[in-house]
Amino acid sequence: MAASEITMSGATPHPSSLGRRAGPSARYATWWWATPQAQKILATGDLGTILRFHRDVHGLNQTALGQILGYDKTYVSALELGKRTLDDVGSRRRIADALRLPPHVLGITDPADTDHRAMLQFGESTVRLGELARQTGHACEAVAELWPLVARLESRVEAGHTERDVLRLLARARAGLGVALGNVLPEERLSTAAHWTAKSLHIALYFQDSAFSSDVLRLHGNELRKAGLHGAAVHRLQHAVALAPTLAARAAALPLLARAAGTLGNAELFDSVMREATELLDQVDRTSLFNPYALHEIQLRGLVATGRIDRASRLADDPPAATTVVAPQWQVIGQITVAGVRLRAGDRHGARECLDLAVCEAVSQRLPHQLQRIMRTADQALPEIHANAERALAQLRQELAA
Repeated sequence: MAASEITMSGATPHPSSLGRRAGPSARYATWWWATPQAQKILATGDLGTILRFHRDVHGLNQTALGQILGYDKTYVSALELGKRTLDDVGSRRRIADALRLPPHVLGITDPADTDHRAMLQFGESTVRLGELARQTGHACEAVAELWPLVARLESRVEAGHTERDVLRLLARARAGLGVALGNVLPEERLSTAAHWTAKSLHIALYFQDSAFSSDVLRLHGNELRKAGLHGAAVHRLQHAVALAPTLAARAAALPLLARAAGTLGNAELFDSVMREATELLDQVDRTSLFNPYALHEIQLRGLVATGRIDRASRLADDPPAATTVVAPQWQVIGQITVAGVRLRAGDRHGARECLDLAVCEAVSQRLPHQLQRIMRTADQALPEIHANAERALAQLRQELAA
C-alpha cells in the first residue's frame, strides 16, 4: 500500500499488511528486521536463529540462502543448527552485508558502525532543532534542516539498510518535515504536508509502540484536517487518542481531535472532547500547544463551525490570561478566529484590529495558509485588510516559487 493510499483511505493498515509483496525476493521484506519480533532475534546475536528468521521472511529454502551467502545447503543447515560456527571477522562481515544488517549484530565493530552511530546522533539533533524552530515560529528553517536529513535517510533505506533505529529516525524526520510544511505552504499545497506525515505513519506502524504510533497519528490527523480531509482526520485523531499511553499524550491529541470534529460539524463529539481537554489542563503540564489560549481558540472556532455564534461571541469577550505562553503561530491563528467571531457579531472595528495584527505576524512568520484565512475572514466586509493579505500572499508565493 502506497503512502498516498494510507493518507486518503479511512482505515489504518495492520503492520502485517505492510511491507509484504508477492514473491520471496520482495524488497520490502527487509523491513521485517525492524519489527519487535526481529529485534528479539537480533538481540540474541545467534547466527543460526538469525539465518532461520531471514529465510522465513524472504520465503527462502536453505539452498537459496546458501547461494546468497556463498555456502552449500549442508553448511547453512549446520550453521542454523549450531553444529558449525563462524569465528572469523571476514565471514561474519560478509553475512552481515548480504543480510543488510549492521555488523555489530554479529559481533563485529568497525568504522562503519562508528559512522552509523554518528549519523543517528546528528539526525536526532536535527529533528529536535527542527521541532524547536517550528514551535518558535521559524517553520521555514525547520524545513531547511529536515529536508536533507530525510533525503539522506531515505537513500539509506532504499539501499536496503532498514535498521530499526534508522527507520524510527526517518519516521520522526518525515513527520517533522510534514508538520513544518503544513505551516509554510499555501492551502492548495497542504496535501504535500499530509503526504509526508502519511509516509511517517507508514513506518511507525511497524514498531507496535503505542506512544510512537499515537504521536504520528496525531500529527498526520492534523495535517489531513488542514488539507480538507475532515473525516479521515477525525478517524486518525480518534485512533491517536485511543492509543495514547499517558495523560500527557492524550492531552496532546484531544485539542486537535476537537478542532477536526468542529470542522466536520459534529457538535456532540466536539463538546465531549473539549470537556475532557479542559479537565486535563489541571492534570498535565502545559505546553506551547496545550494551554488555555489554544483551547480558547479551538472552542471559538468549533462553536462557529457548529452554528453557535452567540456562545462564541460571549466567549470571545472572555479571553484567557495574557500570561499564557503559546507558540507564535497560535497568536496569528487566534487573532483570525476572534476576528471572524467579531465580524459575525457586527463589531467591524474589533475585527479590523485583530486582522491587522494577524497580517503583520503572518508575514513575519511566513505563514501563507494563515494569510488565506485572513482573506476569507475579511472578504468583502474589510476590503482593505483583504487587499493587504492578498499582496502579502503574492509575495510569499514568489518566494516559494523561487
